[in-house]
Amino acid sequence: MPGLVSVKTPPGAAPLQISVPDTQIQSQRSEPAANSKPPSPHPKRLPSPSPSRSKLSPRRPPPDSPIPDLNPNSDSALDNPDLGPFLLKLARDAIASGEGPTKALDYAVRASKSFERCAPADGEPSLDLAMSLHVLAAIYCSLGRFDEAMPVLERAIRVPEPPRGADHALAAFSGHMQLGDTYSMLGQVDKSIASYEEGLKIQIEALGESDPRVGETCRYLAEAHVQAMEFERAEELCKKTLEIHRAHSEPASLEEAADRRLMALICEAKGDYETALEHLVLASMAMIANGQESEVAAIDVSIGTIYMSLCRYDEALFSYQKALTVFKSSKGDNHPFVASVFVRLADLYHRTGKLRDSKSYCENALRIYAKPVPGTSVEEIAGGLTEISAIYESVDEPEEALKLLQKSMKMLEDKPGQHSTIAGIEARMGVMYYIVGRYEDARNFFESAIAKLRAGGERKSAFFGVVLNQMGLACVQLFKIDEAAELFEQARGILEQECGPCHQDTLGVYSNLAATYDAMGRVGDAIEILEYVLKLREEKLGIANPDFEDEKRRLAELLKEAGRTRDRKAKSLENLIDPNSKKTKKEVTKRWPSLGFRI
Repeated sequence: MPGLVSVKTPPGAAPLQISVPDTQIQSQRSEPAANSKPPSPHPKRLPSPSPSRSKLSPRRPPPDSPIPDLNPNSDSALDNPDLGPFLLKLARDAIASGEGPTKALDYAVRASKSFERCAPADGEPSLDLAMSLHVLAAIYCSLGRFDEAMPVLERAIRVPEPPRGADHALAAFSGHMQLGDTYSMLGQVDKSIASYEEGLKIQIEALGESDPRVGETCRYLAEAHVQAMEFERAEELCKKTLEIHRAHSEPASLEEAADRRLMALICEAKGDYETALEHLVLASMAMIANGQESEVAAIDVSIGTIYMSLCRYDEALFSYQKALTVFKSSKGDNHPFVASVFVRLADLYHRTGKLRDSKSYCENALRIYAKPVPGTSVEEIAGGLTEISAIYESVDEPEEALKLLQKSMKMLEDKPGQHSTIAGIEARMGVMYYIVGRYEDARNFFESAIAKLRAGGERKSAFFGVVLNQMGLACVQLFKIDEAAELFEQARGILEQECGPCHQDTLGVYSNLAATYDAMGRVGDAIEILEYVLKLREEKLGIANPDFEDEKRRLAELLKEAGRTRDRKAKSLENLIDPNSKKTKKEVTKRWPSLGFRI
């Protein structure tokens, strides 16, 4: 977080360090170390801490000043103006000495009360109070008590008044960024991004649009938008970051390389693979110039993935093998980075029809994840298992895929900030259960995933619309037609907004909704949708798609039935959703393009 203290402290990390610097306001930037640990080849979905940190400092008594002659545990002592800084120092020392955050929490609570009681009589906001509240919230977060940290941070951002000067502006900025981090840990992505955006606005007003620290915040916010799958805004922020770093850094700098890697991720998500490849090649050249061998290997993995998306399999294989050689020599044969390359090689061989080689690489990766080297994060292992499950799903081994997804979800369920990831896994499990015919289980997992996405503020993303569509299909199989229609209608509204009416997922929802309306006796609504779909295909998409003739035939049947005076005979739901009702489950999956969605 570009602020006081990062709240994203992993459970196994070193004790939280809460520093109380001597300067009144300090803004510093840390450059990437030459020997820093390279990032995982897995794209990170959560924002990573920004190098830019703004620190506030309360008034501290001189080193040789006597301890206040008051009992710090007495409420009356809190009126002593020297007690607040003293208690914050005790909180810092309690953590640094290993006494634990619980005792530090008590000191921080009392320090905040003291600063509040000793606020200036003229009503001027106390930056000391803001600092103490930031520290108090950070301690709550380190204890996993995020709900208690929220009101503290909301109060902290109301203390400073940015128009009063840079000190107040940076205090407000720091508070908003820390608040955004805490929302992120709770899975409330929309609120997290709103807080980050407010922090960026305050920082720009204080420092100007071209300050390097603004660039770091823009990249941080871009990562958050990537997590929320809001790629247009993410691209806008990343471009701004790149412009700032190119203006303030040497050519081919490490900062520029990091910006280009993020830009490549955004372009890949948007399907612009050629542009993504250009950014990765430039990032690789910058890393080579700076002697970052492991970083170059990580970029080679990303380049291989782009080549695979472009069906340039020989070049993808070469990139993966280059990265594998470097990781084995620098990290060891059992490092998770090696496993991640095995997973990509397994995917590559699966796509090229070499299923035996594909399965062998999957098994090699699973052996590494089963006995991870010290320092391997749970998130890294869970991500690898999820990727392997997708390969097993592709080779028609849904039961094995389900086992891996269940194991991955169990690893993440107690980890803060993983709500969106777990929702994605649950949606994948819903698809697996649908394929094997366990429709009630499928519906339950889709429902759980949708609840998590709603809570996280992702109710407007294309992925959310796709999951709604999948749950609607499960409801159809369970003969819950009214519920299915409602889900399809919600999915239609979201996918029309996010993907456009001509997107394959949107067309799939149109077809599902038309069939559902037909089953409900709403023939007029079904006819209207099918006429709209056929018009789209004829005017914009062409009529070569095999779905065109099927939809044309279905429309002709509905129009014929609509002209009858008597009630039509009810049709089988199976025939309505798929006229070729004798098809296997696998064939039904292929018939509906949205069913086999990718996470």
